Amino acid sequence: MNKRLEDLEVKLSYQEHLIQELNEVVIAQQNQVDKLEKSIHQIREHLSGGQGQQSSPENESPPPHY
Repeated sequence: MNKRLEDLEVKLSYQEHLIQELNEVVIAQQNQVDKLEKSIHQIREHLSGGQGQQSSPENESPPPHY
C-alpha cells in the first residue's frame, strides 16, 4: 500500500511539472499571437491610410519608353 501511494505521489509530481511547462508554452504562444495581431492591425492601418495617396493609372504619365 505504501509503495502504491509513493508511486502516485511521483506521478502527481511529474504531472504538476508538465502542467507548469505547458502553461508556460501557452503563455508564450498567447504573447506571440498578441504581437502578430498588433502587427496586422498596424499593416491594415498603413494600407487603408495609403490608399488615398495612391494615384490611379489614368492620372499617371506614360513611362518614358512611350
